[in-house]
Amino acid sequence: MKTLLIILSIILFTGILSGCAQPQKETIVVGAKDYTEQFILGNMLTILIEAHTNLEVIYRDNMVAHVIFAAIETAAVDVYVEYTGTIYGNIFNLSDSNDATEIYNTSVSLLNEKYNISMLDRLGFNNSFGLAVRRDTAEQHSLRTYSDLAEVSSNMIFCGSGGIINRNDGLPNLKKLYNMSFRDEVQLHNDDRYIALMNGDVQVAEIFTTDGLLYEYDMVVLEDDKNFFPPYHGAVVIRNETLNKHPELLGVFDLLVGKFSDDIMRSLIHRVDVGNESPRDVAEGFLKENGLI
Repeated sequence: MKTLLIILSIILFTGILSGCAQPQKETIVVGAKDYTEQFILGNMLTILIEAHTNLEVIYRDNMVAHVIFAAIETAAVDVYVEYTGTIYGNIFNLSDSNDATEIYNTSVSLLNEKYNISMLDRLGFNNSFGLAVRRDTAEQHSLRTYSDLAEVSSNMIFCGSGGIINRNDGLPNLKKLYNMSFRDEVQLHNDDRYIALMNGDVQVAEIFTTDGLLYEYDMVVLEDDKNFFPPYHGAVVIRNETLNKHPELLGVFDLLVGKFSDDIMRSLIHRVDVGNESPRDVAEGFLKENGLI
């Protein structure tokens, strides 16, 4: 009898402890691609969720474009910042329009219809592809536009990301439109492209229009005179399943809408790429400065 009482006491005590234990937090997975702008934005989403909800965040970055989209499609990622032109031109292989509003509306509609994913309001910056040359190269060949470049491109080496070299909204169809060809095409990471261009190892480099390194180098960004590249406005994309489960996230992410411009994004990226600040510190500082946390 004494032994039975001891066992019952242990069971009762264990039950009390388990009843007092804190319930496990639900988790959400925030994703980011493999470059500085995305590291900053991914950290912003993470910090906002941590500050304004009871969700626990798992943060995963360094994913290339097709990997991160496959991740959100299969629920390995719940939310990240994507670009309207990427959805329109690369995911859905469309090229009918260069109108920013039409591209956004089409992307929103098709993402919801085909993938059950919501694209929220645009954040305010446009990170488009661009082509740049050194200033002395531009002066030597009188380069101002992509059409000018096409006339001399066969003697030049191009460097860019795997994205622009291979994607539907990148180099393959750009070369067709401008009747352009390069002596060679080299795949390099963002910082390395600037270094290779300024060292003369390549003559043409892909840039992003929000690159912080544009402040650092004397180069000419050429004009896309046939308007090949569509607008690439940043916007949060999130699985509808996640949004339906946690509708409070809509208000959290809406805090970022209208807080950006191209120049603001360039300055944030510059602080990481040149100032050697961490993306998390830059993201947190921006959110505090704007009263968002």
